Amino acid sequence: MKQPEIDYWIACMLETYGNVSDLNVTVDKPLQVETSGVLTPVKVKPEVAQITPFQSEVFALNVIGGNKRLLKDLATTGSCDLSYWLGKKARFRVNVFSQKTNLSTVLRRLPTEIPTIESLNLPPTMNKMSDELNGLILVTGATGSGKSTTLAALLNKINHERAVHVVTLEDPIEFVHPHRQATFNQREQGNDFDTFANGLRAALRQAPKVILVGEMRDRETMEIGLTASETGHLVLSTLHTVDAGSTINRCLGMFEHDEQPQIRNRLVDTVRWIVCQRLLPRVGGGRVAAFEVMGMNLRVREVVLNGESEGKTFYEIISDGTAMGMTTFDQYILQLYEKGLVTEETAMGYCSRKSAMGRGLDMIKSAKGETTTGITGLSMEEEKKDQYDAFS
Repeated sequence: MKQPEIDYWIACMLETYGNVSDLNVTVDKPLQVETSGVLTPVKVKPEVAQITPFQSEVFALNVIGGNKRLLKDLATTGSCDLSYWLGKKARFRVNVFSQKTNLSTVLRRLPTEIPTIESLNLPPTMNKMSDELNGLILVTGATGSGKSTTLAALLNKINHERAVHVVTLEDPIEFVHPHRQATFNQREQGNDFDTFANGLRAALRQAPKVILVGEMRDRETMEIGLTASETGHLVLSTLHTVDAGSTINRCLGMFEHDEQPQIRNRLVDTVRWIVCQRLLPRVGGGRVAAFEVMGMNLRVREVVLNGESEGKTFYEIISDGTAMGMTTFDQYILQLYEKGLVTEETAMGYCSRKSAMGRGLDMIKSAKGETTTGITGLSMEEEKKDQYDAFS
């Protein structure tokens, strides 16, 4: 197998189905793509019924392209990350990893067009976030939930509106931002810096106003990120957490117990917004994003400083904060249900609190004149009803 054959496979995987997000090359399986969240086999000529260990290894090594650093990472850690271009057709974030002595490759397709807040249907509150001059904005969610895309849309808005220096630290670079109002310097881990902590430390000497950190992976990166946001920089980053409350707890959990009171004080001074997202199955196919948005106010500050207690939880504060642009997942999912974008089963399956979601669904169905319960046959028989009336 040579490079043209590898590119032919990739092109076929892209063109066979619409809405392809990931390409999967695994031994003993055919070529597969993930479309709308489902892995689906792809046919090529000549046919590949099952990928052999030799084919998977040649594919991986061609994608790596002889890069010594990546080969060393693969040999010492068992995996490596890189970006890959298919001519001018597509660009990918790639992970090559070993499993059962074989190599597997997963390629995530990266959009070449920079997204906007409007095109992604992000919460309107996102438009406020680009106006922040300093502090910390965290976008969280599971792998593949679209965190990088959301941050790219936020940076795109800054790029069109503010003449500032933006430094991004990414692994790898996902969206290539052109210079517009802002000046962009995009740095890739491995090629331009070794660790996020060192890259962020160096960024403080590069006179940026906005810094994007691909992920707050460890205590050192978080600590430098807090310092950067305290010294007049706007820091954007991601975490793999499920909601706003767990995001605060994850930040605290990176530090020793005796350090946490100080970190709580630093968080209330630096955190501006936390945006959490999940992808839900859309009615009719595809997926739709749901969001939880928490901004910093006096009630949130109190809970960050003192911890959650009865009647003072992040969920309750966010629920009451719609006037300042906050929303819980449950509130947002109810809006999606009301618009007919998700089913009742999906809403119940992806919500944070089933009791709150159940009440919300009943209210929506009641307003539409629909039945809110499946229980029937509760009417009295006529004869028993007459006896009851006579007795009363």
